[in-house]
Amino acid sequence: MRIVSLVPHATELLFALGLDDDVVGVTHECDHPSQACEREHVTRDRLPAGLSAAEIDAAVREHTERGESIYSLDVDTLRDLEPDLIVTQALCSVCAVSHDDVTEIAGELPSAPRVISLDPTTYGETLADVRTIAQATGTRDAALDLIARTARRADVVRLAVRGRPCPRVAALEWLDPVFVAGHWTPQIIEMAGGEDVLGFAGERSEQATWEMVAASRPDVVVAMPCGYDAPRAHAEALMFADRLRGVGAGQVVAVDASAYFSRPGPRLVDGLELLAHVLHPGRVPDAPGEALAVEL
Repeated sequence: MRIVSLVPHATELLFALGLDDDVVGVTHECDHPSQACEREHVTRDRLPAGLSAAEIDAAVREHTERGESIYSLDVDTLRDLEPDLIVTQALCSVCAVSHDDVTEIAGELPSAPRVISLDPTTYGETLADVRTIAQATGTRDAALDLIARTARRADVVRLAVRGRPCPRVAALEWLDPVFVAGHWTPQIIEMAGGEDVLGFAGERSEQATWEMVAASRPDVVVAMPCGYDAPRAHAEALMFADRLRGVGAGQVVAVDASAYFSRPGPRLVDGLELLAHVLHPGRVPDAPGEALAVEL
């Protein structure tokens, strides 16, 4: 089978299921695992490099209002790859090439590929996507193993934090303007032994204000700008140190959202372990990655 992935979390899932040799094309943002970087790129970013958070937000809004994606699809390369399966998503217009464009283009390709869209909004649905890909690729055993290992790790965290006081957590997915993380993130916060004071499980991330964040009285603020790694998130948080100081939280940390929170793939359980370590370091002493303290 020849597979093209048009969204990073799908790429991570395909590799996690042992489909390394079947993946022939990925997006320019597919950077995990490292082998994915060796595959043919079929997309490029339409936004110029070096934009600030506010400029990125404005550019994304402009493209969205015109019904355009911020990514371009290289149709010629896609045709040359002769895919049997294209995996994409329609959940977020910011995160991938337009779903409608993909289905239209796929219908014109000589290889007549099947198109699967992965659009989870909850933690449980991210696991259901494993089964969806398994059914399409004949990887049932690998999928069952991945789900079982993920469930065991999640259960270890739940048991470790059971009965502990729940810190009030504000998860910020963007800082200029402020966006509150939704979808699966509130569930991950709860599983990690915290209380999400702003987000709603299964709902879209929502724009808020700094006044709203302060009014929620969080004990912990987690800066997780969508698509940023931990050092860049930390730098972004320092740029808004005055705003974050005004929230009044006792702890502010910056995390690698791109790896552990923004992408609804196999590494969400890593994010769970990392967040549990932040909230309950005595109960969860080790975790993947790191949370960088933001000194205000």
